[in-house]
Amino acid sequence: MPIITLTTDFGEKDHFAGAVKGAIYTELESVKIVDISHSVSPFHITEAAYIIQNAYKSFPIGTIHIIGIDSEFNPENKHIAAYLDGHYFVCANNGIISMLTNDINPEKIVEINIHDRIISNFPVLDVFVKVACHIARGGTLEVIGKPISEIKEIRGIRPQVNQEANQIIGSVIYIDNYGNVITNIKKSLFEEVGKGREFKIATRTASFDKIHSHYSDAINFEQPVEKRDEDGKKIALWNSSQYLELAIYKSNPATVGSASTLFGLAYRDTIVLNFN
Repeated sequence: MPIITLTTDFGEKDHFAGAVKGAIYTELESVKIVDISHSVSPFHITEAAYIIQNAYKSFPIGTIHIIGIDSEFNPENKHIAAYLDGHYFVCANNGIISMLTNDINPEKIVEINIHDRIISNFPVLDVFVKVACHIARGGTLEVIGKPISEIKEIRGIRPQVNQEANQIIGSVIYIDNYGNVITNIKKSLFEEVGKGREFKIATRTASFDKIHSHYSDAINFEQPVEKRDEDGKKIALWNSSQYLELAIYKSNPATVGSASTLFGLAYRDTIVLNFN
């Protein structure tokens, strides 16, 4: 049974997500639909890209991923379907899958050209669903679009290394539900530039000189429980996607605060990593 996933900024209040699911089942009853997220911030391409990048690999090869973010069709925002790393992606050509293509070359990308057969102001429902179901039936990408070799990239998503190779200047690309701050600095770049040197991570209000692998590394478990100061511990770590993440152990943005609020960091804010 084919799988189609949905990642959108539709939220839970309106009818949009439900309508898209209904349209998929109308086209193809024998399909499994999985919601990755409908809570992407409105039109937030980088946020959606980070979510899909970290979710798609958990699905079986051949899964089709509909990404409904900033999908209105116009001359500067065409629609594409891509086959990459054994998965299919249907979305707008607005840079949303450029985080994936930074590491993995797509095997095939087409610019969708079925719009002359469809009248719609809701392209995720009418265009993306048609394309996804066509692929789910075993159809080829060439039938629904013309091959292209380049896609738009998200600007400013790559960290910069200075000429002396002793500094990486990164930025915040995502803030998760716990208020943890994810940067665009990957472990592979850190190791390539750092070459084992000591370092310091500088933010607006906090600094770090160690990067851990687990959130609980912030706690000294050799101390008796009553002497541990667990809540509010700041930590830098390589998250499950190997991005540099700044976090507060057991944070709660609504009560004790989070890395985002306590460190004063928001989307696109600068993170500097200096090597000694």
